[in-house]
Amino acid sequence: MAGLERFLADEAATARLGEDVAMALRPGDVLALKGDLGAGKSTLARALIRALADDAGLDVPSPTFTLVQSYETRVPVHHFDLYRLSSASELDELGFDDALAHGAALVEWPERAEAALPDGTVWIELVHQGDGRLAKLSGQGAAFDRAARSLAMRDFLATAGWGEAGRRFFVGDASARSYEIVSLAGIAPRVLMNSPRLVLGPPVRDGKPYAVIAHTAQSVTAFVAIDKALHAAGVSVPEIHAQDLEQGFLLLEHLGAEGFLGQNGEPIAERYAAAGELLAMMHGKAWSDRMAAAPGIFHDVPPFDREAMLIEADLLVDWYVPMLTGKPAGNALLAGYHNEWNKVLDRLEGSQYTLMLRDFHSPNIIWRGDRTGHDRLGVVDVQDALIGPAAYDVASLAMDARVTISPEIEKRTLDAYVAARRAAGAFDEAAFREAYAITAAQRNSKILGIFVRLEKRDGKPFYLKHLPRIRDYLRRALAHPALSGLHDFYAAHGLLEERPL
Repeated sequence: MAGLERFLADEAATARLGEDVAMALRPGDVLALKGDLGAGKSTLARALIRALADDAGLDVPSPTFTLVQSYETRVPVHHFDLYRLSSASELDELGFDDALAHGAALVEWPERAEAALPDGTVWIELVHQGDGRLAKLSGQGAAFDRAARSLAMRDFLATAGWGEAGRRFFVGDASARSYEIVSLAGIAPRVLMNSPRLVLGPPVRDGKPYAVIAHTAQSVTAFVAIDKALHAAGVSVPEIHAQDLEQGFLLLEHLGAEGFLGQNGEPIAERYAAAGELLAMMHGKAWSDRMAAAPGIFHDVPPFDREAMLIEADLLVDWYVPMLTGKPAGNALLAGYHNEWNKVLDRLEGSQYTLMLRDFHSPNIIWRGDRTGHDRLGVVDVQDALIGPAAYDVASLAMDARVTISPEIEKRTLDAYVAARRAAGAFDEAAFREAYAITAAQRNSKILGIFVRLEKRDGKPFYLKHLPRIRDYLRRALAHPALSGLHDFYAAHGLLEERPL
C-alpha cells in the first residue's frame, strides 16, 4: 500500500487538502477519514464538499445523527458518519453500495466498518503534530494515484507562488487532460492544466498503437512548444506562467469563458467568420516543424500523413458500421472503403500544407469581445497540431462537431476565409474547396466512429445525440464532384442514412 504525508499548519491548510482531494474525486471512489475528535476531519470534509459544489458557503452539517448526507455536486458525494454503527453489516442498510453506483463516498469513523470498505479506498488519517496536523494518505489503485497527483499539483502551485490558491474544476475533455481555475485574492484567476503523459494502447497496426499512428501528442511538451510558436506569430494563446514538463503541469493565463454560441445555444455567425479570418492569417505564414518548448527541449510537429488519415477514417468502419449492422465490417467492405479513400487522398497531393491545429472548433476558441481584430479570438487545446492540409482546420470550424452549423453559416465562414486569403495574395480557391471537401469527409467519418466508441467502449452515451449532425455534415462534404466515387460507396452501404438512436 502506497502512502504520503502532508503537514497542515492550520485550518486553512486542512481546507486546501480537502480541495486537493476533491479535484481528484471520481464516481465510485471511497475516502476514509480517520482521526481523533478535533483532528480536523470536519474541516476537511466541508472543504471537499464545497469544492465539489463550487459553493464556498454551502451548509455542510455533520451526519452524526442522520448517518449519511448526500450532495448533488459535480461528482455526487455521500457523506457517511459511522460512529454509531454497531456492526459493519449495517452499512448495507445505509445504501452504501447504491451510493457508490452513483457517486463517491466520504466516510468518517471508517474503523467501524473497515472490513466492508473496498480495496481501492483512500485512507486519510489526521493526527496532531505540534501546533498543526499531519495528514497521512494511504491506499492503492487509481483513486489513490489520482489523489497523489492532485497533491503534486498543489506542490507545483507552491513553486509558482500559488500554493495558497483556491482550486475549482474547470473542464475536462475526452483525453486524460483536465483543467482547473485557480484563484488568489487580488490577482486574475489562472488555469491549472493537468496533462499526464499519454498512455499508449495496444498495437493495432504494424506493431504500433493507434496514438502513434495518428500522431496524438504524448506529453505536455507539445502544448508548450506549439503555444509559444503561435504566440510569437501573433495568435492569442494562453501565456504560460509556470511549467513542469516532466510531470505535465502548466499554470496558464485564463483567456475567458465566452464561446461562440448565443444564449439559446445557437452559433453566432460573425464569430465563426472571424475565426475563419484568423485561420487565413495563420495559413499565410511559414511554420517550422521543429518548435522549442524550453532551452534544449524541442517538439517535432508530426505530419498528417496518409497513414494517420486512414487510421482515423477507419474509426467509421471499426465502430460506426458495427453499430449499424450488428456485426464487424466484412473484408469486402473494408477493401472497398480503403480503395475509395486512397483515391480521394491522392487528390490532396499538391494542396497547401501548413500548421494544422486539428481541433479548431468552438469548444477550443474563446471569444473576447472587448478586443479588436484577431485578438478577439483566444485559442486553446493546441497540443495535437500537425503539419497538414490548410483546409482541415477550416472544415473543423465550419462543420463544428458539437454545434449545428447551417449551410448558410458554413458558407459565410468559408467566404470569410477565402476573402482574407485572396486579400493577402495569390490563392487557388478551387484547390482549396476540393481539399476542404476531402478533409471534411475524412474528419466527419472519423467523428462518427469516435462518438460511437465513446458510447460503446467508454460508457459515454451522450455523444450519440451528435450523430445526425455529423451525418449531415458528411453528406455536405461528399456532395463535391471530386468525391463522387466515395459518395456512391457510402450510399451503397447505407452509411449516409438517418438511423434512430
